[in-house]
Amino acid sequence: MLSTGLHWNVLDETLLRWRSHPAGMAHSGSLPQLLAALAANEVRDFPALRPHQRHPWHAFLVQLAAIALHHAGQSEPWQDAQDWRAALLALTPGDPDGAAWCLVAPPHRPALLQAPVPGGIADWDTDIRAPDRMDMIGTSKNHDLKRARAGQANANDWFFALVSLQTQAGSNSGSYKGISRMNSGAGSRPSIGVSQQSAAFSQRWRDDAIALLRAREAIADTYELPAHGGLSLLWLVPWDGKASLNFQTLDPCYIEICRRLRLEMREGSVFARTTKTPASRIQENEARKGRTGDFWTPIDKEGEKIMAVPRQGFGYQLVTKLFIEAGHFEPAPAQALLHSNSAAPLELVCKGIAPDGNSKTSGYHERRVPISPKLRKKIAGDQRPLVAGQAKRRIEAISAIRGLLKDALYLLFENGLPQVQGKKKNPTSDDRASRFAQPFEQQEDARFFDDLNVQIEAESEEQEDAVYLAWLLGLADRAQAVLTNAFHAGPRSAMQRYKAQSAALSRFHAGLRGGKKPLFPELVAHYAAQRESAHPTPCSTPSSQGDASCSTPQNPQLPPQQLSLL
Repeated sequence: MLSTGLHWNVLDETLLRWRSHPAGMAHSGSLPQLLAALAANEVRDFPALRPHQRHPWHAFLVQLAAIALHHAGQSEPWQDAQDWRAALLALTPGDPDGAAWCLVAPPHRPALLQAPVPGGIADWDTDIRAPDRMDMIGTSKNHDLKRARAGQANANDWFFALVSLQTQAGSNSGSYKGISRMNSGAGSRPSIGVSQQSAAFSQRWRDDAIALLRAREAIADTYELPAHGGLSLLWLVPWDGKASLNFQTLDPCYIEICRRLRLEMREGSVFARTTKTPASRIQENEARKGRTGDFWTPIDKEGEKIMAVPRQGFGYQLVTKLFIEAGHFEPAPAQALLHSNSAAPLELVCKGIAPDGNSKTSGYHERRVPISPKLRKKIAGDQRPLVAGQAKRRIEAISAIRGLLKDALYLLFENGLPQVQGKKKNPTSDDRASRFAQPFEQQEDARFFDDLNVQIEAESEEQEDAVYLAWLLGLADRAQAVLTNAFHAGPRSAMQRYKAQSAALSRFHAGLRGGKKPLFPELVAHYAAQRESAHPTPCSTPSSQGDASCSTPQNPQLPPQQLSLL
């Protein structure tokens, strides 16, 4: 029986919903029952979880498990719900009745992810009647992601929204402070980690929970946090909105809250009340720049700050810097290739919300990049610079062909008239050229790592060169297709249309095939060999077949997946 004023106790009530792995059957249970099912690898996903809530929910469950296991002196997750219940209750010794694990509790007591409020909340006048109205994500327009639509929400929905708000929200106009695990109030909390491919939620949870438990001492040493006895659940300590907690007193796996907020229940209906907060929950430190030891957050070495999710999301260039090239970022602990089952195929999982200033966002972004066994071996060994060089070479090739494509498109929109030296470009044509060239880079972004992996899987240096040449030829063909598809937007009159199209194609092919400083020597040599085969030299005559000076190298053998590109 709950004490007076306590509702929705996640330790005992079946408030959470998930689907089983692998059958997908619906289940309901308490938080301890969920953790036991996760430990037994029986959880596939959560049907009510919104995309931008995925990482905060995963991180909350991982951090909570690591904290409970460390406190109990365990190295492996329990598969019995009663063990989890006892361990969670032991984390809140001041509330043996489970108030700290209730979504609704009297204001002077801690509630789940809600700090006690000295003096009560009588002067709080903000009522939030839908969990998705309370949630942190703010888009540029209400039609991007509709707000306050969950009018018939249950405890499960309020729990997800609480976790999302309290563990990943940024500042809002200075009146509401953001989390400590971001570079600034206008930042975000990214998630970069390695996971088993197509793994159920429970498998990734187990891998990360055990890895975080093992990494906690290293995190404590690096960030000067107490390895034992630190504050782990930040909603247990009263908060008047004026005083902040000292970062150096926190547990390495601490679960934070960033807003003064309380859920209330009236006549069977739940709503949230909140108020402005002059001070952040954790003492702000400009020099820290979000570097708190977060298990899933890489560090930007150049700016000595956590990485930022750009507006365009996790493009191929950023992912290359995060995973392949060394020197740009200090990888997040969750990126370790060996913390997962060594025999399972892996993938890099990137998640995050791109901030857009003024308490808005540029949306939620997620990308998964398969890691082949050979790529994994090279990245983990001494061949990382070789892979990084191959990736950089391709990035530079895409950039060069995109520039060539844009020049050809500009010429098309200028009716085939060449650019006068010293004269500025027509801004209208230049903008159109940029917009029409954009699909080229988007399609290369989508296929970049699949194409790179074909070269990495090559068995010899000769085969690698052949694979790269085949990719380069395909790259040129795809760029030309974008150019010809833009012909419909060029000049309308017959004379100007043919002139403009011819000039654009000539400019594009001239850039591929030569010049004083050819962009692609490999293509120049390939086209020269094509011309040679079309117009044989005297060496190809029957009388010269025995001449050793006329011998030519054999064509390199390509893997089957590249034969169609030549």
